[in-house]
Amino acid sequence: MVLGVLAESNDQRVAITPEHIPLLTAMGIQKVLIESDAGKRASYSNQQYTEKGAELLSRMEVLNQSDAVVCIQPIEQQELAVLKGKVLIGGFNPLVNTSFVREALQEGVSAFSLDVIPRTTRAQAMDILSSMATVSGYKAVLLAATHLPRFFPMFMTAAGTITPAKVLVLGAGVAGLQAIATAKRLGAVVEASDVRQAAREEVLSLGAKFVDVEGAVEDKSAGGYAVEQSEDFKKRQQQAVQEHAMKSDVVICTAQIPGRKAPVLLEKATVEKMKPGSVIIDLAASTGGNCALTENGKITEINGVTIIGDSGLASTMPYDASKMFGKNMINFLKIMIDKEGNIQLNWDDDLITGTCIAHEGAVKNERVKSAMDANI
Repeated sequence: MVLGVLAESNDQRVAITPEHIPLLTAMGIQKVLIESDAGKRASYSNQQYTEKGAELLSRMEVLNQSDAVVCIQPIEQQELAVLKGKVLIGGFNPLVNTSFVREALQEGVSAFSLDVIPRTTRAQAMDILSSMATVSGYKAVLLAATHLPRFFPMFMTAAGTITPAKVLVLGAGVAGLQAIATAKRLGAVVEASDVRQAAREEVLSLGAKFVDVEGAVEDKSAGGYAVEQSEDFKKRQQQAVQEHAMKSDVVICTAQIPGRKAPVLLEKATVEKMKPGSVIIDLAASTGGNCALTENGKITEINGVTIIGDSGLASTMPYDASKMFGKNMINFLKIMIDKEGNIQLNWDDDLITGTCIAHEGAVKNERVKSAMDANI
């Protein structure tokens, strides 16, 4: 099999790094074709790839000569047409980007999206959402620290005592937990809120206080993700969040529901009551934001409160983010490739069917299929 790696047009990361090339050849893959300068913005040079045995080609050459292609973001429909009958693997946000799924179906591409992989123990090594959320949660706190007009840790100096910053984290998934851990390392006093009671113990284990709101609905079939809550719960949650946000210097928003608009946890009235100089980092900006005043991709200021809407923070740390993404990709390829290095799609494998968003005119992933039906 020949594996192709594409450069990203709107992302600094790359799907495979030079250190991954020997791992791929050890799996029996005959050639690894890299689009020239694919790793440049992630600080990986063309020479580093060729030294590990990869071949550098143009984008169209990679598409034409590869049996399977890996990337991070969706590619154009005319490029999908070149991949007819071939395999494409990446992170395509198919629960929202249903138009890409339709294009892949139309062009006869077998497309697999690792951001909808079932959240099971076996899938952890392939879960790009978790690995990229680790990067985002870490970077969110550093970004907040650069915008906050005060220290994170407590200082006892000859000029007096500086009290530690107070940080509130909304959503205690992977990004939220990493944000908690990073804020604690910087010396902040941290609180966190989540609708999943399972998150409580994890929050407490990191030394943060858990903001509890009773009555949250949990769904075992959601595979560990948060689910839509009742209107009554939302009102009580917003009230609790407002009380804690008003006392906080930083609020990190990470709460999302796959395929749905992000829940609004910080209302306009809450932001207006926050202290001047406070900072809100909204990682859910691309799906509407947890803050009612968030603008995706923008930094805004309301009554002295800085609001940063950015769901793409993983791309701002491309060197290590690419390493993590690439390792997820390799672990997935291991279950897709036989001992001779050829593609072998085992439809009895829940991870293969769970990530397949297009194959021979059909969508295998049930959640994506439902999203497609809802958008007809």
